[in-house]
Formats: sequence, C-alpha cells, structure tokens
Amino acid sequence: MGATGTGKSRIAVDIATHFPAEIINSDKMQVYKGLDIVTNKISSTEQRGVKHHLLGEVEPDANFSAHDFCYYTLSTIKKIVRAGRVPIVVGGSNSYIEALVEDPLFNFRSNYECCFLWINVSLPILHASVTKRVDQMVNAGLVDEVRGMFHPESDHSKGIRKSIGVREMDNFFRSEMYVDETSKQRLLEAAIEEIKTNRRKLVYHQLGKINRLRNVRGWELHRIDATRVLEKSGPEADEAWDQMVLQPCLKILNDFLL
Repeated sequence: MGATGTGKSRIAVDIATHFPAEIINSDKMQVYKGLDIVTNKISSTEQRGVKHHLLGEVEPDANFSAHDFCYYTLSTIKKIVRAGRVPIVVGGSNSYIEALVEDPLFNFRSNYECCFLWINVSLPILHASVTKRVDQMVNAGLVDEVRGMFHPESDHSKGIRKSIGVREMDNFFRSEMYVDETSKQRLLEAAIEEIKTNRRKLVYHQLGKINRLRNVRGWELHRIDATRVLEKSGPEADEAWDQMVLQPCLKILNDFLL
C-alpha cells in the first residue's frame, strides 16, 4: 500500500524475486487496457518475469467496481495459493483493498491472514517527485497517448477516462486547432499544471484513506519510510532502497510467512 509514486510496484516485484509469488494489481486505472503512460503501468521489463494479474486486462470503457475486483482477486488468490505461491496485492486504490478485506460478503479474514506493507514518503519530497514524474510522462508521450482516445463527447465518469491526465487535456484538444502557437502552448502548460495539481491531491486522498484504515479500522500497517530513496539518485538511491525499503520488507515478510 502507499500513495502514488512511493515505489509500490517496485517493492512488489522485488519481494516476488525473493519468495515464490505472483502479483495482483489493485490500482483502479491500471486494471484497464490502454493509456500505459497516463496510468503509469509497470513495464514488461520492470516486471522482471514476475506474473502480474489484472494489469491492463479490462476493456477501457467498462465500469470495473470494487466488487468486481474482489470476485476476480479471490478467485486468483485461490489459484496462486493452490500452486504453493504467495499472492501479493499491490496498488494505490485503497478502497479496493478495503472491500476485499472488510466486506462481509467475501469473508476474507476467515480464510486468509494478511500482512500490510505501507510504503511511505514525506509529503514535501513526494510532491516534488510526483511533479517530476508528470514531466517524465509528458516527455514519454502522454499528450499523444491521450489525444489518441480523445472524443468531444467522451464520458469522463467511467472506465479509464477517469484517469488523471485525461480530463485535464480536454480543453487543450478542443482548442488546439483554432488558436495560434502561443495560445496553444499556454493551454498545454495549463493542462500539464492541472495534472500535477490533481496528482498531488490524489496523494492527500490516498494517505487519508490509509490513515483511516489504520486508525479507524485498526489495521496493523508496517510503515516503511522510503523518503531517503527519493532524495537520492543513481547508485545511492539503489543502495538506500535496499537498506531502507527492501531489507525491512523482507524481514517482515519472512517472519510473517514462517
């Protein structure tokens, strides 16, 4: 668990290379096909051969609910466990995880023990990282990716079109053919800034839910501080990741699994 940009996908893959495991994605937008840049899906290279479930599998215009997620995930968990492997559920959509664990319809706690790892980063550092990540997404082709699915009558209330980065580009796409280059650039910059603002708001929203799960639901969350990783770069960041994130997580899980 954790807010956007904290390293959840990375630690899940790292864990799955130390224990026989498979990963189930619980990010609301990454379940859908398409918009890999906008939704920041983990690449096939980054997956390092670890089997991922529910990653880019749902049709873009479908409405995939929390209950849909729970039915799919419970079925997948059973298969993973029967194969003698560990299921790792990873993603920032805490409402999906809460429904899985707490909804009496699914009786999850009666059948499974679970270990919650919360990857956390201090807000000033995380906000700077989120802002930088949006710039990287733009450089990677975010604008053209969203343009490819733009339609003036699009419904932004369902499916993958709810992703941050889609609605914000709407005014730019509607106007770009009718304005001069200066105005076009200004509209684009405004759209990108709105994406950054909304991603920072998402961080607050996600952290609020995590704290509610801990303080109201009473979940025992193992908080792992990854701040130092984001403060560094290159080999120093990798070293900090190993010391501050990976090794503590492996110790927690080794104790849990044994």
